[in-house]
Amino acid sequence: QVQLVESGGGSVQAGGSLRLSCAASGRAFSNYCLGWFRQTPGKEREGVAGIASDGSTSYADSVKGRFTISKDNAKNTLYLQMNSLKPEDTAMYYCAAVRGACAVVAGINLFRYYWGQGTQVTVSS
Repeated sequence: QVQLVESGGGSVQAGGSLRLSCAASGRAFSNYCLGWFRQTPGKEREGVAGIASDGSTSYADSVKGRFTISKDNAKNTLYLQMNSLKPEDTAMYYCAAVRGACAVVAGINLFRYYWGQGTQVTVSS
C-alpha cells in the first residue's frame, strides 16, 4: 500500500506556471505507475499525465508541450511542472499510484488506484 500527499497548488494568472509535488510513503515506490488526474465539479476525473516504473511518460493531448511529469525515486516524490497555464486547467489535481499496466491518460479502472487528497489549481484569465 502507498500513501500520497499533494502540495503546490494555488492561484495563478493565465500563462503562468506551477509545480505540483506528491510525496509518497510505503514500499516499492519505484515499482508503481504514477500519475496526475484532475477533476472539476460535475465532470469525470481525467488522466493528465502518467509515468511508468521504467520512466516512460504519457500526456493527455490537452496538456502536451505544456506539462511535464517526473519523479525522484530516491525522494519518493512525484512532480508535475505546469507551464503556460490556461483557465481551462483550473481543477482539483490528484496524485495517484497503481501497480501494473500504466494507462493513466486512458482514465480507466480508477478503482485500482491509490489516491492523494487533491490540491486545487485555479488559473484566472
